[in-house]
Amino acid sequence: MGPTTIWQRFGAARHWGWLVLFSSSATLICCALPIVLVALGLGAVSASLFANLPFLVTLAQHKLWLFISTGCLLLLSGWLLYRSGRSCPTDPKLAMQCAIADRWNRRFWWGSVVVWTIGLAAAYLTLPIWQLLMKG
Repeated sequence: MGPTTIWQRFGAARHWGWLVLFSSSATLICCALPIVLVALGLGAVSASLFANLPFLVTLAQHKLWLFISTGCLLLLSGWLLYRSGRSCPTDPKLAMQCAIADRWNRRFWWGSVVVWTIGLAAAYLTLPIWQLLMKG
């Protein structure tokens, strides 16, 4: 099996969009959710979540690696979605199904990018911006 066939199979994985969506959602859950809860005056809810869901602590402790790995997944899946040379079958029925699947994959990808960006902003930009606003 040549490298082209491996990349074609890798790019044609049916659940690739879901993997990217859920991995970028992990950044939102670990980093943005606690900040939003505290900002809304629901700090006790945030503390309760961290006490009852210990994996949130692990995600928060390793948020740099979480953001790097999910960012790499997003870049790879974006390349797989938007690379040149992608084509749908010539059979009209299969071509229509391929176009619909491609449209949904792009929607999931852009949704994942938005979720990842919100998580990145909440984890790394909220505090510096808040401190800058409080100084002035």
